[in-house]
Amino acid sequence: MNTLLTIEERNAVLLSMANLVESRKEEILKANKIDLDSYSGDDLAMEDRLKVDASKIEGMIHSLKHLASQDDPVGVERFSFKHENGMQVYNKTASFGTVMIIYESRPDVTVEAAGIAFKSGNKILLKGGKESLNSNLVIVDLWHKALEENNVATGWVEYLQFDRTKTQEFLKNPDQRVDLIVPRGGERLIQFVKENSSAQVIVSGRGNNFVYVHDKADTDIAIDVILNGKTGKISACNAVDKVLIDSRLPNKEEFLQELLSKLAENNVRVIADRSLQDLDGVKPLENEDEWYQEFLDYKALIGEVDSVSEAIAKINKYSGGHSASIISMDDKAAQQFMETVDNAAVYHNASTRFTDGGQLGLGGELAISTDKLHQRGPIGLQHLVTNKWYIHGNGQIR
Repeated sequence: MNTLLTIEERNAVLLSMANLVESRKEEILKANKIDLDSYSGDDLAMEDRLKVDASKIEGMIHSLKHLASQDDPVGVERFSFKHENGMQVYNKTASFGTVMIIYESRPDVTVEAAGIAFKSGNKILLKGGKESLNSNLVIVDLWHKALEENNVATGWVEYLQFDRTKTQEFLKNPDQRVDLIVPRGGERLIQFVKENSSAQVIVSGRGNNFVYVHDKADTDIAIDVILNGKTGKISACNAVDKVLIDSRLPNKEEFLQELLSKLAENNVRVIADRSLQDLDGVKPLENEDEWYQEFLDYKALIGEVDSVSEAIAKINKYSGGHSASIISMDDKAAQQFMETVDNAAVYHNASTRFTDGGQLGLGGELAISTDKLHQRGPIGLQHLVTNKWYIHGNGQIR
């Protein structure tokens, strides 16, 4: 759209949308049931993301209301100075223009990610997956009603009902302006977008997150962090897939027995590398490539390392650049780990499940970027902006 909506207009639309989601939740749930009944169920993580329940509806409403309460991210002065020739120079945040979100399975993205992009002053293009079509169409219809209620053009939110071929054509040669593309989904989707897009892409990469249990770990904390990361939500990109145990850990055998017992209680299958494959109840690692894989399943891989440096090297080699946690009472070891592990988020004695816009207090997220430009980690409202220079003079020429 050519004209930036005022912050009052944007907030009013978000509040209208929150009210509509609340009053029409049965319609959303009914459409989602059609999608769930039609889904093959081949992918446990995909099905988990597809499902909308009362809790997810409440999350959508909360996200919209919270967004409406936040300050305008556009037009914020980043810095200013007076040039030696008398010009006054400012740098301020600015909207991208048009943001396209391509995503699989998750109808909540149609609310929360679109809401963040809209609040940031952008026109929204939504390309959801066919598995969530019924849910998405109902939600987009609510967006249009929210816009109409506030005398705002419905073109600010547009749903692209494209198949794979048409999506590929649009990415290469869009028939309208696209300033930024955000793919939300698995590695195949992200690679497809990167290979075909003519616009800038924010990569929300694979998780494959690690927990390293240092030799000076509080093992109770370690158990809690690993279980929370592995079993809390297997479909989340911030879930734990790999656990590294320091060979010098006191009472290592007792710790491993307790860990394996707790994981088994939660139906988690455990694979172990060569140093640990004699443990009861584990399967031996058969393919080294599994160190690279994001499981999105009740499955974990455990291995042994001899030092902090070895743990760091292993994480930097195999992880997806997302999140990693060290469990240790040694602050110096934790500092080395956190400064050297090349991930978007690094933790000390805490769960990787906090790599999430809402959980970190950002009021939701558009995506979790594993790129280093322009923003790394959860992209909240204040991050979905570019910047612009404003220069005021009184006739200066070069």
